[in-house]
Amino acid sequence: MALYQAPSFEALEKLSRSRDADLARRELVDPSRNRGRGAQSNRSGRFERQVREGFDDGWSSSESMPAFETVEHLERAKTIITTNDSPDIGFERSINAYRGCEHGCSYCFARPTHAFLGHSAGIEFERDIYVKTNAVEALRAELGAKNYRPKPIAMGTNTDPYQLAERKHKLTRGILEVMLETRHPVMITTKSALIVRDLDILTELAKLNLVKVAISMTTMDHKLSRKMEPRASSPARRLEAIRLLSEAGVPVAVFASPMIPAINDMELERILDAAAAQGAKSASMILLRLPGEVRDIFREWLLRHFPDRVRHVLALVRDTRGGKDYDARWGIRMTGEGPYATLLRQRLDKARERYGLDVKLPGLRTELFVAPRLEDKQMSLF
Repeated sequence: MALYQAPSFEALEKLSRSRDADLARRELVDPSRNRGRGAQSNRSGRFERQVREGFDDGWSSSESMPAFETVEHLERAKTIITTNDSPDIGFERSINAYRGCEHGCSYCFARPTHAFLGHSAGIEFERDIYVKTNAVEALRAELGAKNYRPKPIAMGTNTDPYQLAERKHKLTRGILEVMLETRHPVMITTKSALIVRDLDILTELAKLNLVKVAISMTTMDHKLSRKMEPRASSPARRLEAIRLLSEAGVPVAVFASPMIPAINDMELERILDAAAAQGAKSASMILLRLPGEVRDIFREWLLRHFPDRVRHVLALVRDTRGGKDYDARWGIRMTGEGPYATLLRQRLDKARERYGLDVKLPGLRTELFVAPRLEDKQMSLF
């Protein structure tokens, strides 16, 4: 049985300088097991006491290992609304009905959170999907609390609310139904065209100024998209989603995120132009972030797909992070700094002005909120 050991960071740096790209690829997970996945390794989580490493001991090496199939874990959440006080993002409350994301983006900043579940931030992040089966029930309970005061709730802040598991479980749709029932404001970010399934609800929310949507677009190149986001909707389908949402009266923004130096940054203006043509009203951008384990996972992805660009891409990333792989400071982590980051922001500003995307979507209303009716579990005495 053939096993493949993922390389250490030091080995990756050495291999990236090597002319033997084939050897470098053989150090990663066997591509035949990894079809449709973004991560190229599956190291043990950082909190695990034991670390497992595969190696070929020469026995049964002719057998092939099975592919990494998706595994769903059903769980019940104690609470569903989370809060934050970050000055970098425009919301205080969010909902994530799923943990892990099958879209498989190697650059996903949420990958390190899977370590808290005892999983790898690599392939297991996109294979082991946790489904909060009581998400709708928990939301109704929290909105129905006597001390609850409405503020816009964001969805898609950690993992995509319209990832593949949503087709089966429909938790996002259930949450939107509660939002419409209670007249509660909601913001959605996704890179899935599945969002158009819920146009009926989104249209009604939009009429009351209770919803706005952001579609994440990383590239217009279908081949690059399959490498970057192997199980997300194609660029063409995302553009169609922007058009359908816009025609239905739903305010739509485009997120050209993340911008990766020497990989997709040359497409910034093209993405904004295409989104504006389909009805997008606003645009924003986030520079590539490499927190925690994401650093090595992204490097391995580069080594697999762009071995000739590894050193160049990483050098440009460090130029935007003060010579480091990542800078977590508020005000800096989303935008970076230095000449390259400044030029990218200038390009964004000029493109937004050129394509009429230099406006913010309207604020959402909160005064329409009506607490949901909760089932009274107290039995009558008569």
